[in-house]
Amino acid sequence: MAQGLCLNGRKRPAGAEEERAARKRQKADGGGPGPGPEEKSCRLSAALLGEDCEISHDQLYELLKYAALGKCHNAAQPSWCRIYHQSHLAGVVVVVLHEMSQVHFYRFYLQFKHLRKVFRHRFTLAPSADFLTSLYGEGTDLKPQNTAQGLTSTSSERVAKSSDWQCDPIIQRYGETRQGLTSYTLTLEEQKKNCYPIKGSPGCKDYISTECDQQRTDSSPLFGLDCEMCQTAKGNEVTRVSLVDARGQCLLDELVKPERAVMNYHTRFSGVTKKMLLPVKTRLSDIQTKLKKMLPHDAVLVGHSLNADLRALEMIHPSVIDTSLLFARTEGRRFKLKFLAKAVLGKEIQSEQRLGHDPTEDARAALELAQFFIEQGPAKVAELNLEMLLTAEKLAEVSQNKAALQPQGCGVQKQPSEPPRLSKPCFLDCLQVTGQKPLLLGRQGLDSSGLCQSNVSASNKQILQRALEDVPLSTFSIIQFSLGPEYIASHLHAALHEKVRSKLTDMLTIYAGPFEESFCLKSVKKEFGRCGPIQSLRVVTETFQPYVCVQYEVLEAAQLAVESLNGAEVAGSCIKVQRPVTAAMLDCDTLIKELELDVENEGVIYVAGLKKSLTETDLQEEFSHLKDLETLCLPKDLQSGKHRNCCFLKFQKSQSALDALEAINGWTMKGSELRSRKALASGHLWRWIWHMNHSNGKQGKHIFYETMEQLSDSEQDLRKKVKKLDHHIKKLYRSLQNNTLCIVLFPGLNSTRGSQPGLGLMGIKNDRGRSAC
Repeated sequence: MAQGLCLNGRKRPAGAEEERAARKRQKADGGGPGPGPEEKSCRLSAALLGEDCEISHDQLYELLKYAALGKCHNAAQPSWCRIYHQSHLAGVVVVVLHEMSQVHFYRFYLQFKHLRKVFRHRFTLAPSADFLTSLYGEGTDLKPQNTAQGLTSTSSERVAKSSDWQCDPIIQRYGETRQGLTSYTLTLEEQKKNCYPIKGSPGCKDYISTECDQQRTDSSPLFGLDCEMCQTAKGNEVTRVSLVDARGQCLLDELVKPERAVMNYHTRFSGVTKKMLLPVKTRLSDIQTKLKKMLPHDAVLVGHSLNADLRALEMIHPSVIDTSLLFARTEGRRFKLKFLAKAVLGKEIQSEQRLGHDPTEDARAALELAQFFIEQGPAKVAELNLEMLLTAEKLAEVSQNKAALQPQGCGVQKQPSEPPRLSKPCFLDCLQVTGQKPLLLGRQGLDSSGLCQSNVSASNKQILQRALEDVPLSTFSIIQFSLGPEYIASHLHAALHEKVRSKLTDMLTIYAGPFEESFCLKSVKKEFGRCGPIQSLRVVTETFQPYVCVQYEVLEAAQLAVESLNGAEVAGSCIKVQRPVTAAMLDCDTLIKELELDVENEGVIYVAGLKKSLTETDLQEEFSHLKDLETLCLPKDLQSGKHRNCCFLKFQKSQSALDALEAINGWTMKGSELRSRKALASGHLWRWIWHMNHSNGKQGKHIFYETMEQLSDSEQDLRKKVKKLDHHIKKLYRSLQNNTLCIVLFPGLNSTRGSQPGLGLMGIKNDRGRSAC
């Protein structure tokens, strides 16, 4: 699924207007008067749609560290979501459901009544062989002196290692005091010195101005920009452009056709090939027009050596932050973007395994570097001692290269190992250094010395009772529950996966007929294709009259076909449309109804019948008149990358979504009639269904009949355990204070027994007992 794009081109900042809107929504929903003047309501915002729904353990770690420590302890706002008023959080509670995966949640979806009705944000979690280690961060020693406030040593140690603090080029240039973003934008003289395109300067006569001439302020919006170029007779010409907003959301990512014949595609760096550019019709003038429309009048562009990008774009922009100059070095040297992302943000970009750079990734990295510098200030950046880190990294590389060349017996040379990686600090260390003693309950706990201690024998009921007593006394808690060791055998996991896959296949499949013997299959496919993307279509010949079996790629399409085409006249026949009648499908109507009521699907609708030639920009323009439209998501085939003939629309209010349903159904767009309904499987579920739908039973073909029977025999008992587990979490959640961030994690599986993705649910509890959005 494509990334969610805001209709106005950028996310709205968190300001007074948004706060007033939040209070109005609370009043309309029947909530209380809200927090008083002393207590601010914390909120969580995350664009978890499509590709953005897959969250890594590093991103989860990033969220937990910021939630627990905040900016005052050198923790940066997470890149994939945003916590408003973090300093007013009452606490952080992480519930880990041991040995459970995303499969468990959807196999027992109806039993997890509390989880699906309370938490507004859901994401797929990459499985890990050692989940808790990845959650806590690297390092096992919890001694206070191993603080990990930065990358490899404490801030005080870094300062001590600096020979002369006042000689640091960052301190010399910006001083020690933290300032607003306007202090870090390049002056006109600095732009001239660094060859930025300026009005009236040589070679810039025909350059286009962004017309962002409004006076910039410290609250001006930041935008990350990066381009990939090729070599032509004209010089460097743009082949790909990416623009991201202040939250890292991609606003623009397009290939561009150069004006002249290409002499060198620079594929090694750009990733752009001749084949990729052949069908492209977008020209530089089109990109210039789009950028002028997207950028507000006080926009500040951020990039790494941004002068080269602006010259290739042939555009002039007055307000820029250049991260290659921001992280100052002596004697005109500059740090590479890849190194800064790794050393400052702890992120790996420009992977050697991938062909070329990803400009969206580079634009986002430059933006986050600038945000880190602005939020933390020059003194904190200087404390990182980047020069020393770079030297250490180079020495490690030299050492590895030498080791790789050493003979290892019998003339066999040792292959070079992976490049050195800067270690991630231990999260529990960070908490204890700031005076917070984390609470760990379940399969592991903390003994009196502060070290992890196994506690496998405790039951879920005992863990809950202890949590109800101790969680209010701790600002950070990790509570582990388990279904019991008898359910973690590999064959049962595989059988569970196969049952979910089989049921999803049945829910995506419909049978239509009967048709006349000489019916037109093409017209049938066209009619059913208006409901959504079809994976397969075949004629059933086992019946007296022919039927058609259609398997869709999204749940909404199959449901739309059942609702709109049952009893309709198709290909000259009045047909019946139904799903397969199996034991697993007896509760299908109940499941569909509960999916519609799922809190994650509030305000989200599904629209089918779109022409595949329509782009995201086209759809934004077509749907822009719909009231309270917040995000548009256009799914794409995960193999071909082509867009499907459907999309998801997310609205700020549920009533606005219902109004849009009435307006869209039967509406004609570009000669195609649209069909719409409430969403059933938005966000992370779309990608997961696609993968399961294309697995063709590969997970289950080695599962023996006895294994499936064994699982069936134990499922009734398992459902009871799941229902009780959901009740335990409900009881724990109700005991939490308002403004508590609560995250429930199904860790997933990644071992010799197999691999299953995990699932995360998160929200901040508010006055109404449900997570605040």
